[in-house]
Amino acid sequence: MMKILRASMLMAVLVSGPAFAQAPHFNMMADGPGKTPEQIEKQKAIEKAYKDTLRKIPDAAGVNDPWGGVRNEGQPKAIAKNKAKSKIGAAGGTAN
Repeated sequence: MMKILRASMLMAVLVSGPAFAQAPHFNMMADGPGKTPEQIEKQKAIEKAYKDTLRKIPDAAGVNDPWGGVRNEGQPKAIAKNKAKSKIGAAGGTAN
């Protein structure tokens, strides 16, 4: 009887292991010491430099069409509306 009980307890532990591993882990310890005024100023300078760099990036003016130079002049350019209207699957049949 004890062997069966011991085996069932072992199976319960083995089965519950992966579920326990997914549980959130909480840090009960207090956070480390606060930042010094020098570290705070350095962090602000880094953030300001980052934001200034982002402002220097130009906005995309035109549509990115990698096949634009390959098409003939008589062919229409790709338009996003045509993709929404088309319901034909990759194999040529209708999409389900």
